[in-house]
Amino acid sequence: MLAEWHEFYALLGTAAAALVALLFVAVSIGTGVLTPDPESRRNTGTYMSPVVFHYANVLFLCLIALIPTQTWDSFALVIGVASIGSVIYSIVIAVRVHRNPISDLPDRLCYGIIPMLCYAVGLVVALLLFEKKTAGLNLLAGAALFLLVINIRNAWDLMISLARRVNRPNT
Repeated sequence: MLAEWHEFYALLGTAAAALVALLFVAVSIGTGVLTPDPESRRNTGTYMSPVVFHYANVLFLCLIALIPTQTWDSFALVIGVASIGSVIYSIVIAVRVHRNPISDLPDRLCYGIIPMLCYAVGLVVALLLFEKKTAGLNLLAGAALFLLVINIRNAWDLMISLARRVNRPNT
């Protein structure tokens, strides 16, 4: 079923793994800006944790897709269950981002709404896969790729934000 997609998922998974590793390196270098105060912890949970979650989700999808004995039903089940949990998580993050006074429209879209929509597409994909429709495979690839690209934007946004905090003059 997914033999023709092998290189796509191998490359996508490698990219997700490399990007999450780079994010860990960047955060470890800038640990001075991560303070134990409640606002810093809340912002970390609202902005940084979702990026790691989404990269891990793309990596998980790719690893599942590369299982050689995958069947339509098993793949549909895993995609459906993962999508349900991810939609719920994304709703929580979207609400947090919306309530955060420092967030702007791009943040609300890229941290909240767009990932939620990508995971909602996963639910549609699961239904299509249960019906053994190959359109589900194309839709899933598009949603995963879009989630990866949005997370690149989000990771860049985080790193710029951390750099500004590190380079802020003491007053």
